Amino acid sequence: MSDSCVHVEYRGHNAVVTFNRPDKKNVFNRDMWTGLEQAVVQLKANLPRAIVVTGAEGAFSAGFDVNPANPQVTMLLEAIKKRSRTAVEEVLRYIRETVDRLVALPIPIIAAINGMAFGGGAELAVRCDMRVMDPGAVICFSEVRLGLMPDWGGGVALSRLLGRSMAADLILTARRIGADEAMSMGLVNRVSSPGKSLDESLELAGLITKNGPLAVRAALEVIRRSPDIPFRDALELETLVASDLIASGECVHGITAFLSKKDPEFPDPK
Repeated sequence: MSDSCVHVEYRGHNAVVTFNRPDKKNVFNRDMWTGLEQAVVQLKANLPRAIVVTGAEGAFSAGFDVNPANPQVTMLLEAIKKRSRTAVEEVLRYIRETVDRLVALPIPIIAAINGMAFGGGAELAVRCDMRVMDPGAVICFSEVRLGLMPDWGGGVALSRLLGRSMAADLILTARRIGADEAMSMGLVNRVSSPGKSLDESLELAGLITKNGPLAVRAALEVIRRSPDIPFRDALELETLVASDLIASGECVHGITAFLSKKDPEFPDPK
């Protein structure tokens, strides 16, 4: 690990990304965004088979740092004074596109929600592919309490994850959601044992990484893209992606191991 506000640690085939401003509940300021940009570059250059995203010392992330010491706040305040929509959009687009680059990595991304995930922290969590939540953690799309709205892509992601009605409930009320309710509504995949959200997220990642890495990437591509396109187009996408996968030959390793009654050992993609 480094002194960056965002740490990347490789653990076998997988990697853990940790938001590291624990004294500020891991809120995002300019340094955090720079750290996340650098983390994505590092991960892209040395791609693991799965990524677990979490926060340091008992908080996932309390979202955006609204303290005036954050240069991005200063930029937004100046834009408000000038009624400059363009300047506001520039800041928001930078933030959202940084998140975009993380969640566009072609491998499963699991959010280990180890504590509060408020505002942008909740948005980051729902933009991941899967979520494991500590029983004591709380999720809250809190933006409207500040006269704001989700703008890291989380409002769109939540609507597609839970549907418009439930997204409206959570976003427009800004109410807090505990682990049991989050699990019952499908907001999270699993509720961990107390204090074990990271460990159990890594266990989930381990189950994934036993499988063919090209197969996982291919299936994930279809899972991510199919909700955005018409049904028939999604079926065609599945056929094309599956054809490329089979042609890659990765299945030879899996089928050979299956016929030999052995566990497959898949090579890392080149």
